[in-house]
Amino acid sequence: MNRMKAVFIVLLLFVAFGAGSCERLRRCETLVFARSGGDDLLSTGLIGWQQIGGEQGTWHFQDGILYTEGENGGWLATLRQYDNFRLSLEFHVPPGGNSGVFIRAPLEGDPAYTGMEIQILDDYAEQWRGLNPYQYTGSIYGVQAPSERATKKAGQWQKMVITARGPRIEVVLNGQKIIDTNVTYYPYKAEAHPGLMRDGGYIGLQNHGSRVEFRNIQIRELPEGRVRR
Repeated sequence: MNRMKAVFIVLLLFVAFGAGSCERLRRCETLVFARSGGDDLLSTGLIGWQQIGGEQGTWHFQDGILYTEGENGGWLATLRQYDNFRLSLEFHVPPGGNSGVFIRAPLEGDPAYTGMEIQILDDYAEQWRGLNPYQYTGSIYGVQAPSERATKKAGQWQKMVITARGPRIEVVLNGQKIIDTNVTYYPYKAEAHPGLMRDGGYIGLQNHGSRVEFRNIQIRELPEGRVRR
């Protein structure tokens, strides 16, 4: 679907549902993403996901929201692997919250290093003031810092879009592009971070000691070549 068709559908749906409602507009965006070839990874709740490590049953799904209280470790992975894709999701963390999105991860080892982690954090919490720039929200954890701080305060829903095309990784947070890099720029990090060299793997969500919620998780696989806008 080209961009003009997508915009036209958004406008039609917005008029049909009635102007003035952000919630209705969000639903329109979701429909457009789905029509353009995106898969809803929460359409069947926890079916389609697998928990890796930790105590089983620590992830829950209710009223369209996937969440964990941060207890007993482990992480949640898709059942299938992805290489080139655009992943869109919304997340919600409490004060001091800490989580992440794993991409191109295997099921063995620490996916933040055997794959890549796109960080999710309450950037404004006092306890995280001393972190390195590549440890804040939207960073490729331990590798590339976000170009600017685009996070909202804890307790609000935020939107992240991650695009992986070959070695190129882009992250858009709350409408602002904060990562646009090529992982081949970091050969000196490959030994400690072998996931930089992977061209495919599982999508994962981190359980890291605090409650975190996700909704509207959608993915669209991309063909090789230039990312379509």
